[in-house]
Amino acid sequence: MDKEQAVYYPTEFLNSLNLPGMPPHMLNLKVDSSITLLRNLGPPKLCNGTRLCVSKLMANIIQATILTGNNNKGESVFIPLIPLIPSDMPFVFKHLQFPVHLASAITINKAQGQSLKVASINLETPRFFHGRLYVVCSRVRTPRNLYIYALNGETKNVVYPKALE
Repeated sequence: MDKEQAVYYPTEFLNSLNLPGMPPHMLNLKVDSSITLLRNLGPPKLCNGTRLCVSKLMANIIQATILTGNNNKGESVFIPLIPLIPSDMPFVFKHLQFPVHLASAITINKAQGQSLKVASINLETPRFFHGRLYVVCSRVRTPRNLYIYALNGETKNVVYPKALE
């Protein structure tokens, strides 16, 4: 924001910054992708952490449908470009961006104790320890909503015999 400091921070450097609470410089979205709101735009409907589904992409606005919450679920909303100013940097700059990022998948550990309508598991790389595969499969409400991808239909469930003694 200070034009005199602009010569010290090249555009390539500023574009490479990945700051917490800030969207990435290059935000690649498609229609039907799930996104998470990073700022309060109109509480209580549009709050930080609200999950949305992209309906339409325009130059300065994203039209999306609210996926979470009891009162506003299914409602269509507009997310505008807004100026974002990070506060945890040694210099001040303004970034004009949509205050969203792609919604992330839930981890196996965070899924414990939750009941999911739909779950998908990628078993392409064996990364399950004893009991975790069970946790993943047992979180979904009905088996027909459980989607499993395994290369050649096989995976390795790692069991440590000492843990069973």
